[in-house]
Amino acid sequence: MQRSILAPGALAAASLLLAIPASAADSSPGAPGIGDPYYPAYGNGGYDVSHYDLRLKYQPATDELEGTATLLATTTQDLSRFDLDFLLDVSEVRVDGVRAEFATSGEHELQITPRKALPKGAAMTVVVRYKGIPSSKQAYGFTSWHRTPDGGVGANEPESAWWWFPGNDHPLDKATFDVSVQVPDGTQAVSNGTLRSTSSRAGWTRYNWRSAKPQATYLATLAVGRFDITTGTTESGIPVVNAYSTALGDDAGAARASVERTGEIADWLSGFFGPYPFEALGGYVPDTTTGYALETQTRPYYSPRQFASGSNTSVVVHELAHQWYGDFVSVAGWKDIWLNEGFARYAQWLWSEHEDEGTAQELADYVYASHPAGDAFWTVRPGDPGPENQFDAAVYDRGALAVQALRNAIGDDAFFTVLKGWPRQHAYGNATVADFRQYAERVSGKRLDALFDAWLFQPVKPQAPAARTASTALPAAVPAAPRSWKKIAATNGVHTR
Repeated sequence: MQRSILAPGALAAASLLLAIPASAADSSPGAPGIGDPYYPAYGNGGYDVSHYDLRLKYQPATDELEGTATLLATTTQDLSRFDLDFLLDVSEVRVDGVRAEFATSGEHELQITPRKALPKGAAMTVVVRYKGIPSSKQAYGFTSWHRTPDGGVGANEPESAWWWFPGNDHPLDKATFDVSVQVPDGTQAVSNGTLRSTSSRAGWTRYNWRSAKPQATYLATLAVGRFDITTGTTESGIPVVNAYSTALGDDAGAARASVERTGEIADWLSGFFGPYPFEALGGYVPDTTTGYALETQTRPYYSPRQFASGSNTSVVVHELAHQWYGDFVSVAGWKDIWLNEGFARYAQWLWSEHEDEGTAQELADYVYASHPAGDAFWTVRPGDPGPENQFDAAVYDRGALAVQALRNAIGDDAFFTVLKGWPRQHAYGNATVADFRQYAERVSGKRLDALFDAWLFQPVKPQAPAARTASTALPAAVPAAPRSWKKIAATNGVHTR
């Protein structure tokens, strides 16, 4: 035992340190990114959000959005400061009812410093008041807010939330949502989940939407404009709400002929993937000029261009398949995008077979033979494509080839058991490509590391799947494209910025 004698000043300083609560003495700022190597500044550390309450007012004539966002969260460390991902102009922030200091940082960070540091595991209520014109804001040289002739739309991947609400913008932090939007009479506001109520007063109508199941922030959507809205239910009893811009013109019939089959298609997909995992269903087609579709949870976004050549149920299949593969089970990191796009593309191949327009194997043969060994198509690795290739056509098509290769390797019984069991395995959570491989190995009883490496990670054309009958062996020349291929190939979901 060793004694030491403290000088009076040192003793006073030590006493002061002991008097400071551990949460203040040991606290540190939350990280300005959640740790995704593709997007280091996306998401944030130090807390986990459980619920977003968004109370908004939007003026279509000026594209001005005014809002109050209330976030219910729990700290995951002793926290002195934390960030939210956001772009609009903030007027006030409160943490647990007390005004907090705030500042902007980087391209899209809102830094918040509470009056007092927060201990790990503490419940935290954050209120942010803001206003701005979303279409005037850019980050990294692009915008994810689509200005339309009659309003605006928030829908993009991997980021769209920054333009209309502050949050922890990464799939690792899912939360439930209440979205309440006030718009001028004669204009509608469409969002995720169920429409809980509407009310009108003094020339304005308020729409109250609720998403009762965990939802990633990029899957939250808002569309304001003039819509024709249809309602119904699936055979399994899920309420369906679809919305179509009144300005679709010649595309209106094809859009309705496609999206109105949402309930039928969701019921059909449940035979492969298990029961539909959310409380509501639908889709919307606003008056936008973008070309892509997006799996916004419960209510996918469809560009009118998806229906410019006629009805396109294939894109509806793709976005609804994502409700299981991408929304119910989300990526743990953006490099795991194959878990979303490979399986959504493969669902299109299954639908083609269902519609007698080409089997999944025929489509796989066609894609495989269409790209010679020297084609750059094979240099994209679906299992880790890099942010520059995250939505490359190869992620979709080579990704679906990997799914067909898995089916050929383990047989239909094990394959369809995996297809249906996987969503339950990580229900409302997140997973990696490695998690999926391990699950498929457990179900099938086979080692699959070589197969996954060849089809997902090697930048070269793999050998054709071995488990083929003579009738399905690859021809020397490119086979004729199955009838469904043009519409399937057009449904890459490639996001424009």
